[in-house]
Amino acid sequence: MLSKAGLVAILAYDGLCTFEFGIAVELFGLPRPEFDFPWYQHRIVSVDPSPIKASEGVQIVSGFGLESLSEAQTIIIPGWRNCDERPPQELLDALCDAHQRGARLLSICSGVFVIAAAGLLSGKRATTHWRYTDELVNRYPDISVDPNVLYVDSGQIITSAGSAAGIDACLYLINQDYGTHIANTVARRLVMAPQRSGGQIQFIPSPVAQKPRNEIAPVLDWVLQNLHCNLSVGQMAQQALMSERTFLRRFREALGMTPKAWLLQARMNLARELLENNSLTNEQIMGSCGFGSMESFRAAFRKSAGISLSSYRKTFGGLSKENQPG
Repeated sequence: MLSKAGLVAILAYDGLCTFEFGIAVELFGLPRPEFDFPWYQHRIVSVDPSPIKASEGVQIVSGFGLESLSEAQTIIIPGWRNCDERPPQELLDALCDAHQRGARLLSICSGVFVIAAAGLLSGKRATTHWRYTDELVNRYPDISVDPNVLYVDSGQIITSAGSAAGIDACLYLINQDYGTHIANTVARRLVMAPQRSGGQIQFIPSPVAQKPRNEIAPVLDWVLQNLHCNLSVGQMAQQALMSERTFLRRFREALGMTPKAWLLQARMNLARELLENNSLTNEQIMGSCGFGSMESFRAAFRKSAGISLSSYRKTFGGLSKENQPG
């Protein structure tokens, strides 16, 4: 199978945030011997003269300049060094040219200011780190800024919130290219949970509770083992030995979303993996995911994945079975 995303260009510039830059290199540049198909090609592209003077005294040397963006199918923009500094016009022109020919752009954190300065987000929805959302709104009122989500997919452009949300956005892009199983395999190598839904909130109002919410974790495990059942919030609360009201509050504190939203997300993740395996019928998958009718299953899947069951199976069918780690 040919690489579906071709060349991924990762921008580097003076004042670069090394964590966000490292996310992109780890996910798109690291060799993947666990897969028997071509992974992404990647290239570090210098915006400023090399060596790049990144944060904390780190220097990065690259042999590629902005002219090489003409070959990229995906361009990753880590956090921009200063939201008040307009990016070089040469960079903005290169991004506009790349976007015009169909390349994808993905920003992490304040990298959205680079795309916005290029005029590519006008009339579109976007996000950034919650610290910068007001500034983004004030500077670019024609952008619909969502301050609460982890990332936003606006078609050719994906924008993500604070640094760690960049991992979720990059995993989302891998999911779009290779399917859920492959994205989850990459997440496991990072020793992290599968990619979170972009609609989850950026931060929890009380991130450090006085009493750990360990009581939620066993409920999640129980739900994942029983996705074929017609589960309710009341049943989940009983499993946690809580009242439904207390469970709802503690669940949101722990995961930043409602039990109902998380349950639907879990069902859709299972549906994707089973479709990729290609050994079950749609009716069998429907039952395994706890849906009572094919109509509701098809509608929920299309809303979640953006494509039909048959299109998803055609695109990703076989990946899960052929590339399952031994």
